[in-house]
Amino acid sequence: MRPTRLLATAALAALGLAAAPTPARAEQKIAYVDLQRALNEIDEGKAAKASLKREFDQKQKLLDEKKSEFDRLRQDLEKQSVVMSDEARKEKQSDLERKGMELQGFFVQLQKELSEREREATRGIFDKMHAIVREIADQEGVGLVLTSEALVHATPSLDLTNELVRKYNARHKPGAAAAPTPEKKPAGTAAAEKKGGKGK
Repeated sequence: MRPTRLLATAALAALGLAAAPTPARAEQKIAYVDLQRALNEIDEGKAAKASLKREFDQKQKLLDEKKSEFDRLRQDLEKQSVVMSDEARKEKQSDLERKGMELQGFFVQLQKELSEREREATRGIFDKMHAIVREIADQEGVGLVLTSEALVHATPSLDLTNELVRKYNARHKPGAAAAPTPEKKPAGTAAAEKKGGKGK
């Protein structure tokens, strides 16, 4: 009788009909989010990127001007080197090399400044996005949220990015934080001030 019961249980298990044993704890729900896509799609992220783009264009224009000046000096040296004395050529060459080093240093400094500005502009946005992701995870019972960069494959239904963008745009408007909330005065204060003002 025992072999028969074992065979029946095995058959049911093979068909997925056997009763599964009660797990010690509930299975952990997993989801993922594409923070970079969210940054590109939320209104505050678009505004930050537009501001950074304007700043980059200004810096790039300045860099292009310095590069054009360097190229002009180099071309002048190439044209005049034939009629220059060795001493004058060496002096011009040394001056050109110095300007080249200055141009390279200026380029590195601009890159550093722009990278730092981008980090400053997006740090607060990412902090707010993380808070909203935690909120969504709590609401939907998600125990683990991964970033899309860490995934090889995942079902689109596990993607929280669209919900993140929707909630972020509803809650955080570009520049809204700059408007201070007016301080509320106790009831009757305005009337008292008005009355006192008339007596002056």
